[in-house]
Amino acid sequence: MTEKSAPASRTESRERRELVLEAATEVFGRFGYAGTTTDRVAIAAGVSQPYVVRIFGTKEKLFLEVLHRSLDSMLVAFRAAIAEDSDIPLARRMGTAYVDLLKDRGLLLSLMHAFVSGSDAIIGKQARCGFLDVYRLLKDEAGMSVVRTPRGASASKMALTITASAGVMQPSPPALMPSGLVGDSTSA
Repeated sequence: MTEKSAPASRTESRERRELVLEAATEVFGRFGYAGTTTDRVAIAAGVSQPYVVRIFGTKEKLFLEVLHRSLDSMLVAFRAAIAEDSDIPLARRMGTAYVDLLKDRGLLLSLMHAFVSGSDAIIGKQARCGFLDVYRLLKDEAGMSVVRTPRGASASKMALTITASAGVMQPSPPALMPSGLVGDSTSA
């Protein structure tokens, strides 16, 4: 192996890993944790099942990678909204970031499957820790609080999440949504 081939090999390996994670996000989102096999993920990614196991070890570890990747996407989107220099109120920017995340059904559904796996000793614990990170970001970095969020906003976001995940509706830009749906503190 030459020095030039080593970086290319590592790059290809990272690209294949990302390909498997993208496929796994879609497959876990569609079939849930219980209904997903590493074989299904391999088929979706166009790689062999032993390759998936070699990279991730177990289905559980693969799901945890998908969970962390999805949570990281959410944190990155929210931090970008916080950092944005705009006349648009922060709550509206955060709502827009959330709605944009809903467009990736695999990500959304994988997070929902992590929510419902709360009784699982490993997955549930990791899901709770991840969502606590999101809560801390909203509280500490965005300065949001339960008091600032209108009572109906959380319920509206949950309804939006569920209807988008079920394919009942396509996420709409926040400007087209009812006031307060994205946590606008000025609405009641």
